[in-house]
Amino acid sequence: MTMDKHYDIIIVGAGPAGTSAALYAEKMGLKTIILDKSTFPRDKICGDALSGKSVKYMRELGILDEVPNLNGSTIKRITFGSPAHKQFDIYLNNKQNTGDIKEGYVIPREIYDNFLFQKAKNVTEIIENFNVNNLLYENDRIIGITGKLNKQTHEIYAPLILGCDGAKSTIARKLGFHSEDQENTAIAIRCYYEGVKGLTDQIELHFVDEVLPGYFWLFPAGDNIANIGLGLSKKFAKKDERKLSQVLDEVTASPYFKDRFANAKQLEKPKGWSLPLGRIQRPSFGDGFMLLGDAAGLIDPFTGEGIGNAMASAKFAIEVASKAKKENDYSKTILSKYHQLVWDELGSELRTSTKLQNLSNYKTLLNIIINKASRNKDIQDIISGMLTKEISKDKLSNPLFYLKVLFA
Repeated sequence: MTMDKHYDIIIVGAGPAGTSAALYAEKMGLKTIILDKSTFPRDKICGDALSGKSVKYMRELGILDEVPNLNGSTIKRITFGSPAHKQFDIYLNNKQNTGDIKEGYVIPREIYDNFLFQKAKNVTEIIENFNVNNLLYENDRIIGITGKLNKQTHEIYAPLILGCDGAKSTIARKLGFHSEDQENTAIAIRCYYEGVKGLTDQIELHFVDEVLPGYFWLFPAGDNIANIGLGLSKKFAKKDERKLSQVLDEVTASPYFKDRFANAKQLEKPKGWSLPLGRIQRPSFGDGFMLLGDAAGLIDPFTGEGIGNAMASAKFAIEVASKAKKENDYSKTILSKYHQLVWDELGSELRTSTKLQNLSNYKTLLNIIINKASRNKDIQDIISGMLTKEISKDKLSNPLFYLKVLFA
């Protein structure tokens, strides 16, 4: 391996946060290197959904035009299902959505992450199969990392480290962050199926009895393949004696879904992962480092989507990194601006999503809201506007909204 030893930024992790950071850094003239323990393309357990927020940042990076050509599905609507099996559709291209983002995507992470990886590879150096072992310090100041490639130890130097290495971040762990927090962590499983009936242009979120207070998802992933899964709070999962794979089997075999899975073929064993939710503000910066995406616990508590927030954190991290370089100051005082920017942008949405997640504890209320929405287009339009960010999602945590639903 040949590489320079000194960089402006070392990016640990080549997922959406890390590759987006490299793409933004190139626009700012910053010299970066990405280190990742895997070889790309590689799978990443996920629901694979790319929200309107992801679309926004892909557009900023100038890569959106190529996304529809990737192997996956274009999403035009979202279906919500209640415990009583009432459901309604939200169309992304609706009268409440006055913006220009009218669709989302479901693209398997093996494909999407590799797409971003190749884009980043065009503008920065990337080292695969590199295991970061530790941070390097000089006079209590971070000056780089040490790690192994092909059993050989290497030292790489930079005044700033970006931890983009996911929910089990090595960087966060080395800094003493992110002890297990069941209250603010979800657990989910995913399984790809072929031949599920009824796959069109919608993603489906079903709040079914078998999973409450979590939900079951069914997303079309292209080529007659569906991304199936379920997620719920780790705290509640611990109380349930059933394995999540057993719960998934119960849902797909239930009277409401069994016909859709009658001729479906499971393409893999269900795989599980943890999601650090943005229910709380976790430490995300300090002298010489910032944590991005899942490593910073920025996953939406209601939808479980993290890609858009990871890309947002990348944008803000590079903005702050550019200022730090200009001032030659990588102290936590300067880097604290990153945390502020992230939470100014995402905080209100994450707090409201936390309240929405808590709604799943109230089965009767879920049934009322979804039943009313299934019959009332005005309520559908209000919720649609919230999902497309044309109307504040704070309305969903306002008691007046529920009074309107009850008497609609």
